Order: sequence, then C-alpha cells, then structure tokens
Amino acid sequence: MSMMGGRFPQGPEDTGQTVASFPTYEAAQKAVSTLIAGEIPAREISIVGHDLRSVERVTGRLGYAAAARSGAINGLLLGLLFAAIFVLGSPTVPIQAFVGVLFVGIAIGMLLSLVTYSFVRRRRDYASVMQVVAEHYEVHVASSSVHRARQVLGTTEPVPPQAAPTAGEPPLYGQRVAPPAEPPRYGERVVESGGPDTDDESTDAASAAPEEDGADDDRSDPSASPAPDERDDRA
Repeated sequence: MSMMGGRFPQGPEDTGQTVASFPTYEAAQKAVSTLIAGEIPAREISIVGHDLRSVERVTGRLGYAAAARSGAINGLLLGLLFAAIFVLGSPTVPIQAFVGVLFVGIAIGMLLSLVTYSFVRRRRDYASVMQVVAEHYEVHVASSSVHRARQVLGTTEPVPPQAAPTAGEPPLYGQRVAPPAEPPRYGERVVESGGPDTDDESTDAASAAPEEDGADDDRSDPSASPAPDERDDRA
C-alpha cells in the first residue's frame, strides 16, 4: 500500500498501453515529466521495468575500525539532534552540556556499530549496497490518453508484424510468397526444359533429316535411272 493511500495496479491491463521505451530509469522519469507538462493526468502514467535483476555493489571491506568510524558518524548526528533539543528546551544550558551530549551520542553510535559488526562478520566481511535494476523501462499511459501522450513525446504506434498467409488465403498486395518446396509425388512426371521429351524430339528430327536428304539425291542424280533412248539402243 502506498503512502498516499492509493493502490498498486494488479496486472498489465491496469497500466495502460506502451507509449515509449527507455534503457535507463532517469530517461523514463524525464518522459513522465514531459507528459505531465503536456497536461496528461499523472494518475494515468506508469513506469514498468522489464527483466528485473538485483545488483549488489561492494562498497568496501568491513573491520572493527571501519565499524567504529561509521558508528561515530551516526552517533555524531544523533548527539547533534539531542543537543539541539536541550538548547531549544532551555537556552541557559551551558556549552559543556552541549558538548557532553555530542560525545555521548558518538559513544552510543560506536558501541551499537561494533555490536552489530560482531554478529555480521561471521557471515561476511565486506560492506555492500543492494539495488534492483531493469533491462529497460517502458512508460505506460491509460488508453484514454494514449494518442495525446504519443503526440507529446513525438512517438508513433508500433506496427505489428504481418503473419504469413495461411493455406487457402490469397496473399496481400506486395507480400512475397515463397514457392512450395514439396518434392514430386511417386509416379508423377515432371516436364522440364531440356528434359527427356525434348531430347526424343531432337533425336527423331535428326534421324529423319538423312532420309530426306537421300531422297532428294535420288531425284536429282540422272545416273540413277537410264534415259528412255538409252534403253532402246541397248535393246
């Protein structure tokens, strides 16, 4: 539950539609500021992180000296707080009391830090900071303000990929359809250019050509059959 009394979205449908995507959270924050400046209702805007992962950054090595130093800093802040309360409650408090409260705060801070480190050092001997980061961040806006939000950010609606046409449906205009790669069925004859039929026709034409040439030679050669006068003389 949020501090303002609202509720978190229960699913992707409650966050609206995606209007922009950014690699860093800071860029997504700037986009949200731009949308709010463009009079988009703030309650309709969401930042959604995808591919979340936790990153633990090691800040240094732990030891009693480091624990005492960090405890002293925390104790100094605590002592300043109590000293300010004493001064505001009774302005006539001497400066020695003010300084004494500071030292007491430092001592308490160091003691608490050393006790805490004595328990923690059995598990690890380094200090780290844990944070959750995402691969990319998307800015979502409610459906009623999506068009206006895209105009403010200068983005366009993503075009969904076109699916390949299924069997029995004609392809769309300008859509490339791959030829079928199925092999011919058993017993099915495939006629190709330069195939067996063409070779048979060319063989028949080549065998018929010499016969026609021989017939033309017989008709054109006068010695093949004797003339009528020569037959009479021989008789």
